[in-house]
Amino acid sequence: MLLIVGYIIILLASVGTYAVHGSLAALFVPLEYLAIIGLTIGGFVAGNSMKNIKATLGALPGLFKPSHYNKVFYVEVLAMLFEILAKVRKEGLMSIENDVENPEASPIFTKYPVFLHDHHAMEFLCDYLRMMVGGNLNAFELESLMDVEIETHHSEAHVAAHIMAKVGDATPAFGIVVAVMGVVNVMGSVGEPPAVLGKMIGGALVGTFLGILVSYGFVSPVASQLEQKCEEGGKIFQCIKTVLLASMSGYAPQVAVEFGRKVLYSTDRPGFAELEAEIKNRKK
Repeated sequence: MLLIVGYIIILLASVGTYAVHGSLAALFVPLEYLAIIGLTIGGFVAGNSMKNIKATLGALPGLFKPSHYNKVFYVEVLAMLFEILAKVRKEGLMSIENDVENPEASPIFTKYPVFLHDHHAMEFLCDYLRMMVGGNLNAFELESLMDVEIETHHSEAHVAAHIMAKVGDATPAFGIVVAVMGVVNVMGSVGEPPAVLGKMIGGALVGTFLGILVSYGFVSPVASQLEQKCEEGGKIFQCIKTVLLASMSGYAPQVAVEFGRKVLYSTDRPGFAELEAEIKNRKK
């Protein structure tokens, strides 16, 4: 939503202020628009594999959806982790085997539908709970493996943001290419009256204007938003990792979830009393 609001402000500040003292008709050069769009799309396609193109196109719709990574979500996640660890402490690791193998039918996980439908986080949690049930890894080995997986996920999640940043960097150059093409056309018409040449030169310069506006006003904000989405989505893995490692180190479930609470961003982190009240309510 903020992306659309930002686009409107950018258009009002650029095209709107120009309209006050100029003619918008001078900016209407369809072939310049077509060339800029074509060069930008062509550069995007030529510079990426099909896998990365699909990843980027798949990430774009998420910019217009509200993020579920907020305080309410993390309160539920920490309460869920407490419930799992409390069951393990009371009944042993084997007691959660069915929950881990079939989370969609688990009486614990089904209480937390938002987390259950977060595919990557759910898979991450179940995989490491399964390893804990197997009992073949110690805390140090598990932490090392978690770090590698989180780094891999982080790299994959940032592909779309990096690609859009590169597209944004290239677009001003495409604008210059289009402008030079227009100037070359003008040079072939030097015998025309000054009024005609002035209009042709103005049309050529529209290419430079478009390249810079599209890059910094439209593409770069998309890259920035995608990067922020990635950072938001990566924090859940650090939270789960911290809680599980604290539990493996022998801390009680209440203390383990407190470790996880501390790694959250301050804007999303529930207070100690708030989390404790949630856990008590769920116990009842």
